[in-house]
Amino acid sequence: MQYINPEHIRVDPYLSPLFDDKEITANILRLDLLHPVVSGNKWFKLRYYIEKAQEQNKNSLVTFGGAWSNHIHATAAAGKMVGLKTIGIIRGEAPARLSTTLLQATELGMQLHFISREEYRQKPIPESIDLSSSQLIPEGGYGTTGARGAATILSLINPDDYTHIVCAVGSGTMMAGLMNAYWSKGVVLGISAMKNNQALESDVRQLLEVPAISPVIIHDYHFGGFAKYNSRLLDFMNEVYRYTGIPTDIVYTGKLFFALNDLAWKNYFPPGSKILLIHSGGLQGNQSLPNGSLIF
Repeated sequence: MQYINPEHIRVDPYLSPLFDDKEITANILRLDLLHPVVSGNKWFKLRYYIEKAQEQNKNSLVTFGGAWSNHIHATAAAGKMVGLKTIGIIRGEAPARLSTTLLQATELGMQLHFISREEYRQKPIPESIDLSSSQLIPEGGYGTTGARGAATILSLINPDDYTHIVCAVGSGTMMAGLMNAYWSKGVVLGISAMKNNQALESDVRQLLEVPAISPVIIHDYHFGGFAKYNSRLLDFMNEVYRYTGIPTDIVYTGKLFFALNDLAWKNYFPPGSKILLIHSGGLQGNQSLPNGSLIF
């Protein structure tokens, strides 16, 4: 399997007549180019959990996720890459047919344990899993360890070049890491991928090293809820690809790009703003779409 190579990551300009009209500039940090499977922010959130497992001579990574989880997919691939077994505790009863994401995770060596949605809320560990030899990773890599890894994303750029960093928010781990690394430089703006998840601000705040700063998260661009989409979003994602050649996904980055354009149109960013958009990968989530929905 191809190893992680941060040199694959680059910053692309996000050119748009709208941005020119509003006198703002936008660049895209292409974390999606990091690796074909462990793409985007997932590696950064996982890196120190893996390092901890190796230091403590653990032989397995244990984590949680749903049927189309980017995190499950990335953990399976990362574990195979570094020689650690992986175990996924999956939300919901075992289906007659695995999702493409879970099928690929099993092909990468991940052992799956399905539990009911009711049980999943408590995140129980099946008795058959030996935690003494396993590194437990919360869903989405959430925690101070994941946030510490996410903070290293900003080592790839010069933070002084930007007034705003804009990112999608799922668990809040990446946003917290970015805020920890950037709080004295400018604003980190989060775009929630979930509907009415008002707990996100609290989740992010718990991971902040500077408690006095407050997360700014916009909840208006979920398109109906987590992983929900409509033709307007798909059309926008196709248009972004035609114009820039950059693919996005229906769960996070498609909504992120849409939000940036809409907020710019609404004059959210002052003239002279210099924006860095974090492309956090996750393109495998598009595998749930009907064939032909996207042109990439």
